[in-house]
Amino acid sequence: MNFVIIVAAGTGSRMNSDLPKQFLDLNGVPVIMHTIDHFHQSSAISEIILVISKEMEQFWTDLCLKQHYRTPVHLAFGGDTRFASVKNGLAYIQKNFELGTNDYIAVHDGARPIVSSSLIARAFQGAYEHQAIVLARKSIESVRTGNSTSNNAVDRNQVWLVQTPQVFHAELLTRAYCQKEDPLFTDDASVVEKLGNRIAIVEGDAKNIKITYPQDLQIAQFYLNLIKK
Repeated sequence: MNFVIIVAAGTGSRMNSDLPKQFLDLNGVPVIMHTIDHFHQSSAISEIILVISKEMEQFWTDLCLKQHYRTPVHLAFGGDTRFASVKNGLAYIQKNFELGTNDYIAVHDGARPIVSSSLIARAFQGAYEHQAIVLARKSIESVRTGNSTSNNAVDRNQVWLVQTPQVFHAELLTRAYCQKEDPLFTDDASVVEKLGNRIAIVEGDAKNIKITYPQDLQIAQFYLNLIKK
């Protein structure tokens, strides 16, 4: 079986909105519902686990009723950090499903609503071959590391901008999340990497943006219109 854990427990503090970004309107439908539907439409996915804040449970229920939304998802509740939220999603899977040697788990940001079925399939195919993958795109910008007064140029051809979904063999990901949380864990790949595992890169998609700032909703709307044509 192939699972996806969609992490949607964040507060979206950069959006200048009281409503978390994953619940904001995008073409008449909340961002998170676009995200879920793309995975539901993918033949690669068996089960969807949606991780939201416990405080948003009633809001989600009411939202589904309002939108007449019936796409099947399993609901889990987030923790204080992204690491804790993914760990709770994994705990839900382990409690309710018997994981086998051929099972894989993707982790995806709920605020990335423009994720195509072909991209999802490509990500899983990469995981079948390498056990642990991230989607990423090479940087097209010049890159410097350091601070505002002391910094150095780096070869941008060696810089990859990471996206989700990130896909892992189920046993590997669940074992990785048994580790103690580390401030250096910025994504799931960094958690798996800490165990000494190599992470392969699969080419991502420029349209697979993360809704972070208010203008990102306009960009996502543009991409949605492209997809419909």
